[in-house]
Amino acid sequence: MQFDNKECVRCVMGTRWDQSIEFDDSGVCNHCLRYADLVDSRVFSGDEGTQKLNKLVEKIKRSGKGKRYDCIMGVSGGVDSTYVAYLAFKLGLRPLAVHFDNGWNSTLAVENIEKTLSQLNIDLDTYVVDWDEFSDLQLSFLKASVPDGEIPTDHGIDALLWQKASDYGIKYILSGMNFATEALNVPDWAYGHSDWRYIKGIHQKYGTRKLSNFPHFGFLKLFFHNIVRGVRIVSPLNYLDFNKAGAMQILQKELGWTYYGGKHYESIYTRFFQGYVLPKKFGIDKRVGHLSDLINSGQMTREEAIEEMKQTAYDPALLSDDLAYVKKKFRINDNDWDSLMQAPVKNFRDYKNSYNFVQFLRRSINRLRELGLYPR
Repeated sequence: MQFDNKECVRCVMGTRWDQSIEFDDSGVCNHCLRYADLVDSRVFSGDEGTQKLNKLVEKIKRSGKGKRYDCIMGVSGGVDSTYVAYLAFKLGLRPLAVHFDNGWNSTLAVENIEKTLSQLNIDLDTYVVDWDEFSDLQLSFLKASVPDGEIPTDHGIDALLWQKASDYGIKYILSGMNFATEALNVPDWAYGHSDWRYIKGIHQKYGTRKLSNFPHFGFLKLFFHNIVRGVRIVSPLNYLDFNKAGAMQILQKELGWTYYGGKHYESIYTRFFQGYVLPKKFGIDKRVGHLSDLINSGQMTREEAIEEMKQTAYDPALLSDDLAYVKKKFRINDNDWDSLMQAPVKNFRDYKNSYNFVQFLRRSINRLRELGLYPR
């Protein structure tokens, strides 16, 4: 057996996708072992989950007494954020929905947001990026030749939520993250959504415009929001026996929500970057990570995941349209795009970063979760 083709016996991760992957003597990969090690500290289930969620909801309601909103949440039109909005409504919370419009919304995403919030009677605050600045930042990441092309959006969303929570005096941010179905973490695939030093460093090297309006945060701001203001990010889906397929059926039936064809594909750029750039240039197919999480959560078998991987990830006609659209939006020609795709592959380690400190913070928060001192 060639090492380059070795796969985990439990999930569908392997050396083809993750060159740093490790296996135990039974052939189980480090991602599955990490999942098993952390899942009990990250996810509640059954009656225990219901009881814990009800207590959390009461805390959120008390924190918002006398205020217009008692919590805040990001919405993208995707399944996770839409289901959190639906759940917040069912639980009697009064959320403010915030949308980070980065210029890449699909029509379906906009329609899903509008239908959902209208039916649930949830207010929406939309932030529209300064396109010249934001596109320059995204192009900087393409020029840096790293597989982190979605980091600018991830960071901007988080920064916006922290800021809006402060503006409205809100203590709780509802996250659509669900550990059971989103546990896999490969730093070489994507790193840095909370590392402003890394983001700023790449833009300083490759950018051409000053980032005067882009929402961002450093560790001092995190300290202020978390420690001084006591704001907490909570993930309601970690308190449920959350099933993605079941959630989509509920949203389709009760809200008229429409599926967009892939994880985070409500964004045209995400669809393009994950469906084309990552596999074409970096040899990364994020489907293996998403499917592996579903295997570990018991929502899919390994055999079903293998069959899913045989399906075409990106319709050729749609890819052609998206590629033309991306070039037009970035105002680059075919030669410029070819140069970006052919540049030597790098990763976050090739640039200034705060990786060790970020890992320390993650370990610290996970320990606090284990002790019941930080929400899941």
